[in-house]
Amino acid sequence: MKFLKGFFGNLSDLQKRILFTLGALVVYRIGSFIPLPGVNASAVLHLFQGDNSGMMGMFDMFSGGSLSRMSVLALNIFPYISASIVLQLLSATSKSLGELRKEGESGRVKINQYTRYLAVLLAVVQGWAVIRGLEAMAPVNGVAAVVNPGFAFEMSAIIALVGGTVFVMWLAEQITARGIGQGASLLIFAGIIAEVPGGIAQLISLGSVGQISPAMIALVLAFVVGIVALIAFFEQAQRRIQILYPRQVMANGVVNTNASYLPIKVNMSGVMGPVFASSIMMLPAFVQRFVQSENLTVQTILGFFTYGTWSYIFLFTVLIAFFAYFQTAVIFNSEETSNNLKNAGGYVPGVRPGEQTIKYLDNVVSRTTAIGVAYLIVVCVLPIILNTHLGMPLAIGGTSVLIVAGVVLDTTNQVQSYLVAKQYSGVINKTQKKGRFRG
Repeated sequence: MKFLKGFFGNLSDLQKRILFTLGALVVYRIGSFIPLPGVNASAVLHLFQGDNSGMMGMFDMFSGGSLSRMSVLALNIFPYISASIVLQLLSATSKSLGELRKEGESGRVKINQYTRYLAVLLAVVQGWAVIRGLEAMAPVNGVAAVVNPGFAFEMSAIIALVGGTVFVMWLAEQITARGIGQGASLLIFAGIIAEVPGGIAQLISLGSVGQISPAMIALVLAFVVGIVALIAFFEQAQRRIQILYPRQVMANGVVNTNASYLPIKVNMSGVMGPVFASSIMMLPAFVQRFVQSENLTVQTILGFFTYGTWSYIFLFTVLIAFFAYFQTAVIFNSEETSNNLKNAGGYVPGVRPGEQTIKYLDNVVSRTTAIGVAYLIVVCVLPIILNTHLGMPLAIGGTSVLIVAGVVLDTTNQVQSYLVAKQYSGVINKTQKKGRFRG
């Protein structure tokens, strides 16, 4: 114990955060293998056979295989993401929640608490749907999905699933607060990375038996590399707006003009737009798989959400565009930015401070976001078309690649920020020791 205390005591803050993040991800992966009591995992796995590229296959990949194994973490972080979508939409339309969001840190804490409550409620509903679907499943090779169906099993299984969701929510918040990166995105990232080797092995095995030609495998690899390069470029792309500050006359009579830039990211919403869109598109497929209905109207409605159909592609595209603009509007407030520039004495060349600056910033953000939306659609929708309509066997979808690349870039930027802050802190400490700063 003394050795561990000394070891961790000698680590820097960044090293502690990295180790905490890695430890949390290990705990998360261990939890994804804990089976749900009373369920035959082999019978449930039969549901996902042959659906690796479908909507449920994507859901299972995002959860790191927890759903196909029917573990206690089967619902994963998705009830929390769905609750976040609902609360953000309500914050934009509800006056009371909008005022609460403007209160700063205290308002954010209250909204997060409401999000947790709603996530638990959604987890109860989704858990009940899963359990009822498992009880209604036909036996696979004479083996039923549920050993002893009934009220006792339903209650215990729902409690276990909701408890797993609450644990994952808590773990994500701990990673965000005490680790590196955004917790929810990192957990989805860990699930995707864990499933990638199996997808690659399946692609290689299909090539070894002659079902896929070597040329097709090379084309798939080239496509994935191109998508990664495209993501790396657009995630770092910015539109810089020049900002000028009042001139200062120096002691020697030289006029000094201070100038800086206001960076506007092309994809300001990051990976959350496609994640929100995927979460909504996953819900009907989730219901369709576990809750069988013979109602013609229900089947028709769910048919619009069938993975790979043109109706699915259209709805997915619309949702990506909507959440990209919505997230950008939540993150970037042109009125607040204009007021901050005005208070600091800065201005955009050729644009009057105040209302004209607000309109100018809105126009710039709208145009850059349009480019970002086109980029997101190419990355997330094009692989679906290639996979379902042109027969390209992609082991990982565009949304998954976007999440992986986006999380890696975001985590790298945070690590670099910590290193820069540490470097400046070291310089200041050395200067203070020399007595250059007093008081």
